[in-house]
Amino acid sequence: MTPSWEPLWPYQAVLAVDARDFSSHTSKRMQDINADIQRVLAQALSATGLSAHWERRAFPQHTGDGYVAGLDPKVLPALVGCFPEALSNVLHERRRQYPGQSVLQLRVSVHVGPLPPSGLGVPMVETHRLLDDQVLRDLLVRANPQLTNTVMIISQRVYEDVFRSGLDTGSTVAEHFAQSIAKVKTFAQPAWLHVPGLDWGLADSSIFETPQQSSPSSSSSIQEAQRTNSHPASAPSFVQNGNGNFQGQHQYFNGMGGLQ
Repeated sequence: MTPSWEPLWPYQAVLAVDARDFSSHTSKRMQDINADIQRVLAQALSATGLSAHWERRAFPQHTGDGYVAGLDPKVLPALVGCFPEALSNVLHERRRQYPGQSVLQLRVSVHVGPLPPSGLGVPMVETHRLLDDQVLRDLLVRANPQLTNTVMIISQRVYEDVFRSGLDTGSTVAEHFAQSIAKVKTFAQPAWLHVPGLDWGLADSSIFETPQQSSPSSSSSIQEAQRTNSHPASAPSFVQNGNGNFQGQHQYFNGMGGLQ
């Protein structure tokens, strides 16, 4: 009798973004911001040379205060190396064009893993947990919005796949990323932070905890969280509103505070 097995789902690079202080706006302004996010993403990805890939994105979903989609993992060097600066430039141009509007600041997370066509799975949950990391949030809180509009976090797996490959990543190099520990409730994983234009050697390292700085007790808690995360995570559920070409969806993630 032939053993039973199932093929692994295709690997997807998962790109997620979230707007700072989204809940402070009126309902009408929230609609405008959500549309703006999709426009600036398209412009930044076009500037990165990824328009064709963006047109073919998988499981596109707006999350109210952000957006998430899957891309071919072969574009990870562009997403990690070129996209953050391109996004920052687009947001600065938007600020100059609309000086009377509130400054749009975005958090960005990038992860990779096998996902079905629906996008429901552990890599999707982990992408949003990275996006909800408090250190990433605090970076934008501390930043001058006129100067810093983009902060990024990437998973350990993405960091290793991209920078250990030796492939060209534009003007961004591994040293533009600072290692931290992403923590959201029971989730605790090494991750890498990036702020376009920031030299981490000039930054206050006390704003984030690194694995090397962890105490024995915190290291034990991280290892325990990693063991917990080795089991299938609670899958996000989606309520879809839209047609087959565009999915307008609200997301609710169990065990995480991704939407506020």
